[in-house]
Amino acid sequence: MKRYALALVGALGLVPGLALAWSNHTFAAYRAFEKMPEVALAAPVKAEPLETFLKAQEAALQTLLANQEQWAATHLEVYPPRPAALAFSANSARTDDERKLAFFQALRVAPNSKFALYLQPDPWGPAPEAARLLAHAEVNTLPEQPNSTYRFVSVRAGEMVPPLAVLASATDEPDYGLDINLWSDSPSAWGKIYGFDTLPFGNPALYFSTQAPFHMGFYHEDRIIYLAAPFIKRTFPLLRIHQFSTLSSLAFRTGHPYWGWRFAGLALHYVEDLTQPYHASLSPGNSSLRLIGINLLAMAGWPRLKDEMIVLLSNRHLALEKYQNGLIYNAAQGKQESGIERALRNGSSDASYPSWSDLYPRDVVSAQSYALGSRLTEILVSTLPASYVSEPTFDFGVKESGIDLVAELAHQDATKRARLDAVTAELMEHFGAHSRNLVRGVLKAGRPQ
Repeated sequence: MKRYALALVGALGLVPGLALAWSNHTFAAYRAFEKMPEVALAAPVKAEPLETFLKAQEAALQTLLANQEQWAATHLEVYPPRPAALAFSANSARTDDERKLAFFQALRVAPNSKFALYLQPDPWGPAPEAARLLAHAEVNTLPEQPNSTYRFVSVRAGEMVPPLAVLASATDEPDYGLDINLWSDSPSAWGKIYGFDTLPFGNPALYFSTQAPFHMGFYHEDRIIYLAAPFIKRTFPLLRIHQFSTLSSLAFRTGHPYWGWRFAGLALHYVEDLTQPYHASLSPGNSSLRLIGINLLAMAGWPRLKDEMIVLLSNRHLALEKYQNGLIYNAAQGKQESGIERALRNGSSDASYPSWSDLYPRDVVSAQSYALGSRLTEILVSTLPASYVSEPTFDFGVKESGIDLVAELAHQDATKRARLDAVTAELMEHFGAHSRNLVRGVLKAGRPQ
């Protein structure tokens, strides 16, 4: 067993540290909720700064955040306790900035997170007014990427805004820096005090790698993997989902519907990430025995196969994301609906899943996604250009900005393309169904008691 343990510790270098599951959750979320009456027909809500909500509900937040800590200690198999000094305590005498910092530290999110008042407009709607556009850095602490399609629109305190827009916009927000550099070996002051220990996988010097353990959940690997390398259990999407969903319900119960929808969107992000098979499996399409064999070779001084597998995992993950986002964005630009939009709206399977619960993301979402991994990988490999998904000398991430997969596959064999479109639509149907089920759970818990 010890020999296999050493091999598998090396195998976990296969986690490429890709923190993004879907390119822009907001585009897909608009379609997932636009026909859900509880969201689409909900009355406009008054936007309020985070500081206003925190000050008004300071005492309730003290209780809720303490309960969240107790829940995590009880329900998460591997959980590093929050340092006692970071517990949130009501203090009406402190400033708004001090209260917000205390809130961020109690949640253990990056304290430089923006939480600005903003919306991402529906790409199917009219173009936003130029005068209301916000600079990327006013919303997101991370660098703006080349050829970005993001548009952030300012929202004034007291402005009435549609819940659909608030919810859909917030689904992408955890990718704006909330989970960056939270580890003791991170180049940040807060990582040293948060108590999460060292980064379990990935490179702590790469900011995007430090986000990954909060956006991936490896809950369904073979038992030998966990025995040999228990640190892969140090992933925390369940923590974030519980934190933000219970904050959402509190906001609804206490008369702060803007933050009810906003926090619900934040919780949704982590659920939606788990619908991506490359976030629910260490190496989709590869058996544990293959991983062991490749890493035994690497340990013996032949690392080529291991290095190549890391590249291929990254390339396939990015290619799937690129294709899915391209389909959604092109449909919006051309105002011509595709099967992806229909799949996102399709609510026929929502009731086939169990009622929402704290462990639904692990027991339902991640399990379903993990089971789909091998089939998805086979379809990607057989459909996409071999240089993108089967050639380890090609780095998709480096070349991505110049690749238009939708345009390239327009000339592909129609039968092969149909299989890829079908599995992409299947993933998007899961994205929509699980998103709506979370919102149903949050709204039920948010009713006045």
